[in-house]
Amino acid sequence: MLVFGEVIDKNGSPYGADLRGILKQYANAQYKEKGYTLNAANEIEGFLFEGVDAERNFHKTQSFEYVNAGGYYHSLPGDPLREFIDTAAEVQRAMGFENEKDHPEVAPSQFEINYTYGEVVAAADQIQLYKLICRQIATQMGMTASFLPKPVTGVNGSGMHTNVSITKDKKNLFWDPNGQEKLSEMGWNFIDKILTHGNDLCLLLNASVNAYRRLDPHFEAPNQIKASATDRGSMVRIPIGNEKSARVEVRSVGPDANPYAVLYSVFKTGLDGQTSSIENLRQAERYLPDNIYTALGDFRKADWTGTLLGEDVKARYADLKQASADRCARLLGTIVKGPEVQFHHDVYNQLLWGQF
Repeated sequence: MLVFGEVIDKNGSPYGADLRGILKQYANAQYKEKGYTLNAANEIEGFLFEGVDAERNFHKTQSFEYVNAGGYYHSLPGDPLREFIDTAAEVQRAMGFENEKDHPEVAPSQFEINYTYGEVVAAADQIQLYKLICRQIATQMGMTASFLPKPVTGVNGSGMHTNVSITKDKKNLFWDPNGQEKLSEMGWNFIDKILTHGNDLCLLLNASVNAYRRLDPHFEAPNQIKASATDRGSMVRIPIGNEKSARVEVRSVGPDANPYAVLYSVFKTGLDGQTSSIENLRQAERYLPDNIYTALGDFRKADWTGTLLGEDVKARYADLKQASADRCARLLGTIVKGPEVQFHHDVYNQLLWGQF
């Protein structure tokens, strides 16, 4: 049995730092006030490594060992990566996921198991379940499923492409057969607001030191704050869609980001954010930060992040990320450092932090 709970403050209101509760409250308000249903689907990539607890032992081994040296579709029956993907997908289906496709990804030992969209809170819950399932299946097979954004340099990193749409009375409001890229004016306004606040949101969408290794343009990384139907280096992509599937894809999200923070910030920004007067906003030469310190500075000074989270939660979130950053080498360099794995928020425990 798995239980998702909500944290309530002493006055009975949703606790301001419980981002699942805040997301649920925001989604319910949008439905009540405007009739909007917020939908999301996430494409979550990860790596499969030899040995149990490979991340926790990284500060000793200083390396990850692939279970498969191939890439896209380079996986036959009986291969450990293929067996892991098939088993994880089977468990997902048993838990109610509507799987669409699963396959090895570009890098060696990399995987992606995709499933259909859902209402935004359920979609965020599914991200948590997906990662839990993958980790447990990998452990049972004597391996580690890792969701570090860039555990190995020199190959593609892992992302969590976040596809979002809004429906009203079962009609997809992002679809317009006559619109640019068949996206409605509402959809483009949504994109413009995301691009306007791209740097403000970066720390929420890329929440770890390691995440900034992934934002490297040499490996198809979406580090450009622009929108495109074809350019995979763009922060926002407009996939080919139809009346049902038209959507906006935010590509710059790391797989280790808090899913509730990601979906709340994307939807609230796209609906309630500001639109910049930057000339040629959708194709301007603007880039996401290449290190967590720049992202922290952008996050702290942005008025919009205070509006999103409230000043108290904003400050506490920034302080937590500052503490993680200060435990790691300031310059990323060309090799993954022990501390950026050891003190990663998905990996750390009290014992490891106590050794700092």
